[in-house]
Amino acid sequence: MPFDLPFDLQTVLNYGRGLIHDPGFWWQVTVLVLAAGGALLVYRVMNQSLSVPAAEGEDYTVRHFALKALQRILFPISMLLGVLAGRALLLHRGVPADLLDLAVPLLVSLATIRILIYFLRKTFRPGPAVKAWENLIATSAWIVVALHLLGWLPAVLEGLDGVAMKLGSARISVLTVIQFVLAVALLWLLAQWLGRIIENRISRAEYVNAGMQVALVKLSKFVLMVLAFLLALDAVGIDLTALAVFGGALGVGLGFGLQRIASNFISGFIVLFDRSIRPGDVITIDNKLGWVQELHARYVVVKDRDGVERLIPNEMLITNEVINWSYSDRNVRLKIPVSISYDNDPEQALALLDQAARISPRVLDDPAPTSRLMGFGDSGIELELRVWIQDPEAGMGSVLSDINLAIWRAFKGAGIVIPYPQRDLHIRSGLPEMTPAEPDVPVAPREV
Repeated sequence: MPFDLPFDLQTVLNYGRGLIHDPGFWWQVTVLVLAAGGALLVYRVMNQSLSVPAAEGEDYTVRHFALKALQRILFPISMLLGVLAGRALLLHRGVPADLLDLAVPLLVSLATIRILIYFLRKTFRPGPAVKAWENLIATSAWIVVALHLLGWLPAVLEGLDGVAMKLGSARISVLTVIQFVLAVALLWLLAQWLGRIIENRISRAEYVNAGMQVALVKLSKFVLMVLAFLLALDAVGIDLTALAVFGGALGVGLGFGLQRIASNFISGFIVLFDRSIRPGDVITIDNKLGWVQELHARYVVVKDRDGVERLIPNEMLITNEVINWSYSDRNVRLKIPVSISYDNDPEQALALLDQAARISPRVLDDPAPTSRLMGFGDSGIELELRVWIQDPEAGMGSVLSDINLAIWRAFKGAGIVIPYPQRDLHIRSGLPEMTPAEPDVPVAPREV
């Protein structure tokens, strides 16, 4: 039952004086305080037990979901039971319970809204931001419902609409701003949900490669976000022609300080659509080798061999030289240089190199490993073993280590020597003998 309470100060004061001198009002206030205290005690006692994880063998997802839902409605439901018990007791004694009659729908609406917001968050899964703001969203929605139940909502809306300012030909009030924020939030959640559905559908497409999947997902989410913003403006009655001022300000911002942001954003779509770099590719940029983990609108996540993830701006992938080891063919050739002494047989060493190449299971049979005599160096004969692998994303150091160790063992068993660096020093002879210089003889001063 809504209170018929106009927003007039004198009327409110008179109404308050009447309530203060009414014993039934204080009985109802006592019931509300006791119900709230009991509900708080029940919540604190039960909250710890409800947080216990599921036992082994139980359905953790269903149990966890049910416990979290119960935690959110435990306080309003406990207080509601206390209010109903107190209301029945007061009515039995003939005490009016108008305040408790109003508290019942308020508590029911609070429990309903909290559980509804939790269900929506679990259904849409928009992200951690909504989880952090879940209590604020539920409380704001409950305040609106409470004002409606009290009958004060039209007056509050009228007051918020009265606080306004003129921006050109548009009139913007506090109510308009609140409506715009709510519309953006709701449409943003809807856009996130639709974007997740589109992403799931595209990820299951058989004839769309990974790079094109990322491009389509990013483009669809961008279009949905822009559409949500425009629909929110139209929903609150803001003329879309007012965006001309915003567009001009955005152009000035791009001209002065947002060039790099815009460049990275556009470069991201170029990289996605031309499919030059895709998730899983092995690339080298700025002499750093790494594996592409994720493609974003502003940057690319590249993980190097040390496990460090580098966030490379998309602009660098367009303007700088990038080596893509797996662009059209994932086969990569590794070169292993070896030197032997001039006293050893190079044909025997080449045969041992071919045998050592088979030690690693990652070395391909086609193309087959090959060994070559590359030249005659200062310290020995220069050989080179060339092998092919097809999984550069797994790293190349392990293959090189296994083959080098096999070469060392094979050469040691065959008596082949890997020479040390050598230098010959020749001292030239037959230089003319240098005569010692005569000592200086002091000259006597001449007499004048």
